[in-house]
Amino acid sequence: MFAKETYVQRRAQLKKNVGSGILLFLGNEEQGLNYEDNAFRFRQDSTYLYFFGISAPSLAAIIDIDNDREIIFGDELSIDYIVWMGVQPTLRDKSAAVGITDVRPLAKLTDYLHEAVKSGQTIHYLPPYRAEHKLKLTDWLGLPPAHQVGSVPFIRGVVAQRNYKTEEEIAEIERACNVTADMHIAAIKAVRPGKYEYEVAAEIERVAQENGCQLSFPTIATINGQTLHNHYHGHLIKPGDLFLVDAGAELPSGYCGDMSSTTPADPTFTSRQREVYEIQNAMHLESVKALRPGIPYMEVYELSARVCVEGMKALGLMKGNAEDAVREGAHALFYPHGLGHMMGLDVHDMENLGEIWVGYNGQPKSTQFGRKSQRLAIPLEPGFVFTVEPGIYFIPELIDLWKGEKKFADFINYDKVEEYRHFGGIRNEEDYLITPDGARRLGKKIPLTPEEVEAIR
Repeated sequence: MFAKETYVQRRAQLKKNVGSGILLFLGNEEQGLNYEDNAFRFRQDSTYLYFFGISAPSLAAIIDIDNDREIIFGDELSIDYIVWMGVQPTLRDKSAAVGITDVRPLAKLTDYLHEAVKSGQTIHYLPPYRAEHKLKLTDWLGLPPAHQVGSVPFIRGVVAQRNYKTEEEIAEIERACNVTADMHIAAIKAVRPGKYEYEVAAEIERVAQENGCQLSFPTIATINGQTLHNHYHGHLIKPGDLFLVDAGAELPSGYCGDMSSTTPADPTFTSRQREVYEIQNAMHLESVKALRPGIPYMEVYELSARVCVEGMKALGLMKGNAEDAVREGAHALFYPHGLGHMMGLDVHDMENLGEIWVGYNGQPKSTQFGRKSQRLAIPLEPGFVFTVEPGIYFIPELIDLWKGEKKFADFINYDKVEEYRHFGGIRNEEDYLITPDGARRLGKKIPLTPEEVEAIR
């Protein structure tokens, strides 16, 4: 939690951004894993954290812009809760710490909203992403789930603030990135033939826990890196495998890190692994060189894709003009995702508000395979924090589909691609901040080049 003044200033700016009406904030509830009292780890809604700073379940809040009121709705802990969970600061004390003096029982929220509707006030709310949110909006506002689309002025007001990280936020993100880097370094050292994937995943989580952190998303630790979000950890690591890790730490404040690394199961890369790894490295390094204020991140993505095509051409896997291949989308056989995304209180920052607002400033996204997964396209600005994570993958099912359709035959040498169909995947990822005159990597450096990886194997 930051100083009270931070939250007071954030709410004041949001009121200016939106202008009028009531802003309704829905906190998260605890969720039962397999029954009510055996719950998943509680995680507060990030926008609620950003403006109100309280990480506790069963809370809501409003900012009544028209009547200049800021109210937190929730109930004080009962003695039953205290017996099982211990004494905590009161809700009034927690609210006072973020500059809120008006605290009311949660049951009073419905009456407040109904009175506001009667008086003609607009109720702004953000797009719900949990079933509990949808039920509450149905109960409180009479809105069926199909009509719960969220308020565009509210969304844009939040994005206009959360997209730009302050110095105190950057310090928190960098702390998370430092722990994240340690998680990856430990994983690279731990990978070897004869171990199971879950042993490496356990080492990753150990580092997070010993630094007082949680995981910012479910860890990817796999010999099947060609499956982009592979969360299964049951395979035995074998000689000749590549091992891909995508993992991040989340601080108690909610701020995240997100990095990826790829290492050979053996002490060194094979010649084929190294050739492909060098291409992926070039995609990454050229992208980083291009980072600066004003450059659209979609242009950086396209640059990384052209580097991919030129590298694939050198291996005999692709042919033709690289710019044409990228424009048509042929590169996506090997590079089927985007270059990166915003990062902060969410590992994909504000994804629940919609990528069209966070990463595209309201402009439509491409529908082209691969390019449509680029989450950030707008010109980069100082204060933006985001990931750089190009990848190269050989996905047998995708190869078979495109080959059967004779798709992009002018650009892809499918007979040569067949030689690599069991190669796997490579992704390396770092987190960057745009500064007034360029960009800065956040967190400790993790091994990136083949030489750096092999040096700590």
